[in-house]
Amino acid sequence: MHLLMIEDDLDLGRALQQALKAEGLTSQWLRRAADAPLRLDDPSIDCVLLDLSLPDGSGFELLARWRRAGSGVPIVIITARSALEDRLLGLDGGADDFVIKPFATAELVSRIRAVLRRYAQQACEVWTVGDLQIEPRRHRASLGGEPLELSPREYRLLLELSREAGAVVPKGALSQRLEPLGDPVEFGAIEVHVSNLRRKIGAQRIQTVRGVGYMLTA
Repeated sequence: MHLLMIEDDLDLGRALQQALKAEGLTSQWLRRAADAPLRLDDPSIDCVLLDLSLPDGSGFELLARWRRAGSGVPIVIITARSALEDRLLGLDGGADDFVIKPFATAELVSRIRAVLRRYAQQACEVWTVGDLQIEPRRHRASLGGEPLELSPREYRLLLELSREAGAVVPKGALSQRLEPLGDPVEFGAIEVHVSNLRRKIGAQRIQTVRGVGYMLTA
């Protein structure tokens, strides 16, 4: 999963990127409000870590702008501002969590995973889609209790489809999510990975919506 982090503190930013990488999460780090995207319409962004006190603006302004634009991407505020007024303003303004500095990076990562579980409508760390079980933290998947032998790309594809199980995930979104820090994966390669994944979990579990993308069903 890929995060956008907007944090101006150099030491904290470096430490967070290392902690996220150790947990298998990729990230893009920005330090100014001016560098933040106008809209959160990049399908590779799964969650945003947002500092409130930026050198050239307020995180509240970014939060309000993104939510006005209709973005539903999870946003976790990370800030030293602990006043109740600030917490209420952030949460009522559309933030999914509010974490006060200083914090333990392990707790922040746990909160990120909790937010992503809620977004995927999963109740615990083991994601369930019918008799498929996926463990994002351990990079494991099983079918009917039997471990699945998946390549890294097949596992990532299954994870991305399971995040929106029952909904169609466009090919364009998949091409970016599978390589958030690199060049988008070509559609032909996605089709090959989908075919391989179908052989391992059952063809009926991944439906093709022609001209659009794929849908994972139970």
